Amino acid sequence: MESHGAGLHRVFLLAFCVAGIWCAYIYQGVLQETVSTKRFGPDKKRFEHLAFLNLAQNLVCLIWSFIMIKIWSNGKRDGAPWWTFWSAGVTNTIGPAMGIEALKYISYPGQVLAKSSKMIPVMLMGTLVYGIRYTFPEYFCTLLVAGGVSMFALSKPSSKSISKLAHPNPGLGYGLCFLNLAFDGFTNATQDSITARYPKTTAWDIMLGMNLWGTIYNVIFMFGWPQASGYEAVKFCQQHPEVAWDILLYCLCGAVGQNFIFLTISRFGSLTNTTITTTRKFVSIVVSSVLSGNPMSTKQWGSVIMVFSGLAYQIYLKWRKLQRMQKKKKSM
Repeated sequence: MESHGAGLHRVFLLAFCVAGIWCAYIYQGVLQETVSTKRFGPDKKRFEHLAFLNLAQNLVCLIWSFIMIKIWSNGKRDGAPWWTFWSAGVTNTIGPAMGIEALKYISYPGQVLAKSSKMIPVMLMGTLVYGIRYTFPEYFCTLLVAGGVSMFALSKPSSKSISKLAHPNPGLGYGLCFLNLAFDGFTNATQDSITARYPKTTAWDIMLGMNLWGTIYNVIFMFGWPQASGYEAVKFCQQHPEVAWDILLYCLCGAVGQNFIFLTISRFGSLTNTTITTTRKFVSIVVSSVLSGNPMSTKQWGSVIMVFSGLAYQIYLKWRKLQRMQKKKKSM
């Protein structure tokens, strides 16, 4: 009975994590698309200063992580010093800024698909730089994802979808997304290096360090000189309070979503978290298509299915590899 109760508790906890991640990030995606495409106020102006979203997100997550550390660690910090995150903070500032900026040039579903192809630069760098050899199924997954993203990028978007974009330019938009992935790869590698050097570093320590440097860099970038774009962004928010409210909700969704991700990884492992976040991206595309009133073409849906089939197969391969490793440990 006790084991049954414990199993039921884990099922409910997993369902809670799935609901938390999906609700937070799907709604954040809706807000991100709204801020980047909507025309605000009677003057019907767009909010062009999308980098301001990163600064606001950094600031909210910085405050959130500081509070969490105070609550859960009683003020004691045995993890990595805050200054060790400066280099990862640079790439973590530039990368997401490029991803958000891409929404001026491509649709939200296109951005989600492009950012879902993270395995491509990872495998490319692994092969060219470190000489890593991958299996045929791993190359097949990459081929499916690359083919799906390419098909979606080359398919002709509807006139309604184009009219919502500030400056339609698929080449520039997808280029920014792939640069975002490249910077994310460096960020993840740096974070792994830091946690290896300082094993007692918690998720909250990482969140605090990354967002501290992100806030510093973004404040300098957006307010470092009289004509900087941050002043225009603040002025726009003052004139159009609706966008300020959307930005605040966007930041809170990101902070809440990170909490659920940390909880999922700590209780169920990174593979479960990868599965949840991957399916969330697919649902985000569906929700975007429905809410925007701009259904995608059959070819575009075929591209989406190709990408997520490749991602699903990759998750299955990771799960099978994990099972083999666990069996090997038990037999030793």
